[in-house]
Amino acid sequence: MSGHSKWNNIKRKKEATDGAKAKIFTKIGREIAVCVKEGGGDPNNNSKLRDLIAKAKSNNVPNDNIDRIIKKAMGDSDKTSYESNIYEGYGPCGVAVIVETLTDNKNRTAGDVRHYFDKFGGNLGTSGCVSFMFTTKGIIVVDAAGVDEDALMDDIFDLGASDFTMEGDTAEIETEPNDLHNVREGLEAKGYKILSAEVDRIPSTYTTLTDEDAIKKMNLLLDALEDNDDVQNVYHNWDMPEEPEED
Repeated sequence: MSGHSKWNNIKRKKEATDGAKAKIFTKIGREIAVCVKEGGGDPNNNSKLRDLIAKAKSNNVPNDNIDRIIKKAMGDSDKTSYESNIYEGYGPCGVAVIVETLTDNKNRTAGDVRHYFDKFGGNLGTSGCVSFMFTTKGIIVVDAAGVDEDALMDDIFDLGASDFTMEGDTAEIETEPNDLHNVREGLEAKGYKILSAEVDRIPSTYTTLTDEDAIKKMNLLLDALEDNDDVQNVYHNWDMPEEPEED
């Protein structure tokens, strides 16, 4: 995530996928399929599935696509089995990177991830080499346009959130991972518009890049990872420069 605003990084991801909606549909579809096979296809009895459906809708996945993915995963004909793996390593100049994958071919995915790190000035490390630098938190981003900050603060702490910040027209709310679902649903029930709600890995320290070549390679590494269908999430401690505001 970015050093100044995690929402900036979320926006970067959204902008990067606007021209390739099929990829984001594929990634979320895999998560939903795994979730259905593990916990059933009824969102009323599968809270994780409810969260994923909300995530899919926030990424503009059509309802028909969501229903089709759930029905396929519930059917006996779907024999595809996805395996979850986590890779840790370093980008240019020692930037810590964690890559979460969901794949039906572990060897292919491991080879791809290693290739990206090698090609763009980094190196793949061993399990645990950078994860100790990150804390897992639930992060909810709310549209705060016209929202009273004091009222929002009362609402989120009543629901069990642990912290929040407001920047312009967005509010970023932090929860414990297991509280994310209840806080999100509580905010929706109170009429707040949820822009995103996901479990995230927050770095304890950040790395600043000043060398132009290192910055270019770090961006290329992130682009390559996020463009791979097997990669679900990428976390890093690069203190990304904020994009200049348009006039």
